[in-house]
Amino acid sequence: MDKKNALRAGALASGTTLMMLLMSSPALALTRDDGDDPGPGLSVVETLGLYVVAPIVLFLVIAGLVMVGDKSRKQEKRG
Repeated sequence: MDKKNALRAGALASGTTLMMLLMSSPALALTRDDGDDPGPGLSVVETLGLYVVAPIVLFLVIAGLVMVGDKSRKQEKRG
């Protein structure tokens, strides 16, 4: 029964991935649309900051706030 569920999950994941790849092909088009006016590109540092550093910092801030909130509740229960 476990192998059957694993096979079903694998088939679903591969099917979903294939459909996403097929549907995203227009995103790779090289021709511009009418009225298309792209802005300047991002540098490597800006890209890493926006897509790597910013999410990590946000995660750490949220995790820190959760930990502070959890510690304050534990101290109230003891007192």
